[in-house]
Amino acid sequence: MAERETWTTDEFGSSHEGSIGVLLPDGTVPEPVFFPLSSAAGGQTTSEWSVYDGRFSLTPKAHALRAVCSCGWAGTEYPLDWAKIGEQNLRAAARDLAEECEVEWWDGHTATVEKSAIAVPEDITDLLRLVSEKIEKLAQQSPLAAVRAARLLEVTAVRSSYWPAHDVRAKASPEEAAAALGLNEDDTLDLLARFGNWSPYQ
Repeated sequence: MAERETWTTDEFGSSHEGSIGVLLPDGTVPEPVFFPLSSAAGGQTTSEWSVYDGRFSLTPKAHALRAVCSCGWAGTEYPLDWAKIGEQNLRAAARDLAEECEVEWWDGHTATVEKSAIAVPEDITDLLRLVSEKIEKLAQQSPLAAVRAARLLEVTAVRSSYWPAHDVRAKASPEEAAAALGLNEDDTLDLLARFGNWSPYQ
């Protein structure tokens, strides 16, 4: 897989992996670029946006940047002004546009995903927030006690999710469960298998 900088949230993980995408003048997405090593066999393949500066035959010149997500979502297109960029390093010259893309993914896309997921009662979210704050405070006094408290929280989470995972498996389709959890289907099935203690390959 081609290397590039990506962003994820703690809750949605690889189901919503964001990054900065590149568009060429014809509206297509360029292929990853392979940079061979000069001193040995092999090399590096990357699709990091900043390499598409047209300086080498291997690297086409980007027309626009946009935020993209592993779920298929794509954000606003931000055209690059090459007359202004000139011979500047693309990463430095287009830093503001790159930041716009990242903000759009964080504040726009992931916020929408969170809102579209099934709601959790406020008293539960408040309780989870309180427990998190308590463990963080405990860590200042005794890191070992905080680790044990976090472990007990983990055990409680696994135990309490066992039967709900089985109920979801029996009553909801993979598509319905994925939409409710804000995950893709593969990650949803893996999560349910882990909570329900069955093989994800069943």
